[in-house]
Amino acid sequence: MKEQLKKAEERMNRRLDHLCTEYAEIRAGRANPAVLDKVKVDYYGAPTPVNQLAAVSVTEARTLTIQPWDASILRQIEKAIQKSDIGINPMNDGKIIRLQFPPLTEDRRKEIVKDVQKLAEETKVQVRNVRRDTIEKLKAMKKSGGLTEDDLKLAEKKTQELTDKFTKKVDSVSADKQKEILEL
Repeated sequence: MKEQLKKAEERMNRRLDHLCTEYAEIRAGRANPAVLDKVKVDYYGAPTPVNQLAAVSVTEARTLTIQPWDASILRQIEKAIQKSDIGINPMNDGKIIRLQFPPLTEDRRKEIVKDVQKLAEETKVQVRNVRRDTIEKLKAMKKSGGLTEDDLKLAEKKTQELTDKFTKKVDSVSADKQKEILEL
């Protein structure tokens, strides 16, 4: 029983971590190096993340600078950013690349908040799916004689408490991200 609850908690935690990663990649008008996480550069035949080829730093609130360790890769990084879906045109001065994040309009902020809410809802559904799977496994254990009726009820209660805890965490993370977007 404890093993099933531990597995359920680990799975729910992975869902929450994934949500946090998704939120970090959302462009909210402020320069954030995480927007480059999915941008890959063809470096000697291997798709390589930008942060492994260059120093990525935030120089101002809305400016991201990319300084490659190998100057010959500068054009390839620029092309990879242009091909990506981050929606920012890189400025190349021959030594570094600057990404200037434009301020967000009110309509765009509202769209982003809707996306944030949608991701939070999807994560809560995934957490509830973990709860359902766990309870099914516990019921199968009872059927096979591994659990008593009282143990099953206790385990179901603890699974529900775990689900409630992670649902509150998802709501909290979502509220923080929405606040960040609306206050910029």
